Amino acid sequence: MKRRIRLGMVGGGQGGFIGAAHRVAARLDDQYQLVAGALSSDPQRARDSGAELHLDPARCYADYRAMAEQEARRADGIDAVTIVTPNHLHFPVAAAFLEHGIHVICDKPMTTNLADADALQRLAGESGLLFMVTHTYSGYPLVRHARELVAAGALGEIRVVQVEYAQDWLAEPLERSGQKQAEWRADPGRAGPAGALGDIGTHAFHLAAFVSGLQVSELAAELTSFVGGRQLDDHVQVMLRFKGGARGMLWASQVAAGSANRLQLRLYGSKAGLHFDQENPEELWLTPLGAPAQRIRRGATAAGGAAARASRLPAGHPEGYFEAFAQLYRDFAHLWHARNEGIAPDPAAALIPTVADGRQGMAFIDAVLRSHQAGTRWVGLR
Repeated sequence: MKRRIRLGMVGGGQGGFIGAAHRVAARLDDQYQLVAGALSSDPQRARDSGAELHLDPARCYADYRAMAEQEARRADGIDAVTIVTPNHLHFPVAAAFLEHGIHVICDKPMTTNLADADALQRLAGESGLLFMVTHTYSGYPLVRHARELVAAGALGEIRVVQVEYAQDWLAEPLERSGQKQAEWRADPGRAGPAGALGDIGTHAFHLAAFVSGLQVSELAAELTSFVGGRQLDDHVQVMLRFKGGARGMLWASQVAAGSANRLQLRLYGSKAGLHFDQENPEELWLTPLGAPAQRIRRGATAAGGAAARASRLPAGHPEGYFEAFAQLYRDFAHLWHARNEGIAPDPAAALIPTVADGRQGMAFIDAVLRSHQAGTRWVGLR
């Protein structure tokens, strides 16, 4: 039996949503064991958070630097670390663990600026370590099947890419109520220069690129803060030009009243269209030109090999967000074990978002900010 990967976590203490989601995802396939954490910079909260997770008190740290150094020295030290802090800490925490020879799993956006993303990509490349950015939605079985369909030419030449991510949880000034998740996301010091753009716009951008296989060459963007007094954007709209000639639009909003987590992708090619709705992840719609629409269900034979590998339950037993999240962790574990055993990994496991994807996400943010500041002019991605 392959041993469990010893996992550490930075951030994700008491009351944090995304840290808990990462822990559930890591446990789902029983390939990880959480053994250490710097769950808070407050020593007492770090200890209390660790106690709730049954961690050894000696491995509950209040300083991520001390955690990286001490875990690297232990014979039973962590193999990988998950970073679920506010955005401004992603770069220094990831760099610290890479420098101590520890693989990294990082929440998005990878950094708060493009220069740090470039530095982190160089550091990860020089270290030879695994680095995954958790763009969760690329783990859905039918998202992976959509990617297969596009690559196989089922849509023909891609002409139009439309992606939208609509939420309403920040339609009011929730950050002023003391709500933890809203508070740091509305603070430029911790979230960086991008609000909804960094929080959900990067997910939409990655999903469009992951499925279409296309790269954005230029964009023209406008950012808006609809809630009075809010320092960061809560609404984003972007026109896209792709290499090869395709055109597209990206819309991301956290003030879209009535929308919970409405991430949708529509691709239109010369032969067919494709539609995926994250709130209905068990189905994918393929619409051939001049023919009836086809509904592809997860678990069906028609869903293909990539979807089968990313599925856990038989057809008719719904899978969703946690399973998609867990797929990234399962693929990361597969790559880790293959590396340790000196064998070739399953190519499908290499679909995880990497440090290069994280860098592209920051290039997207950088271009949107430059375009907006220039009066919504067309700018190229750097």
